Amino acid sequence: MYVLRVEHAVPDYAAWKQAFDGDPLGRGAAGVRGYRVMRPVADPGRVMIDLDFDDLERAEDMLARLRELWTRVTVAVGPEAEITEVVETGRY
Repeated sequence: MYVLRVEHAVPDYAAWKQAFDGDPLGRGAAGVRGYRVMRPVADPGRVMIDLDFDDLERAEDMLARLRELWTRVTVAVGPEAEITEVVETGRY
């Protein structure tokens, strides 16, 4: 599994969440299998989003599409993203 991890500031979380929920890139059709949205307790003005993919190519395509989207939006400030490969998981 591959995870596209995105982090950025959100000046207005409610506005950002509305845009995220609007799903402008069609996450499901783009191959996203699941997602997590997290906010640091010490800095709720930032979000971290994990998008899960079965294959690397679809994750890379989504990253390219996100970078293009970020040129047109104001709800995400200073976005950074990278693709990681899940090599091990566990639960306790």
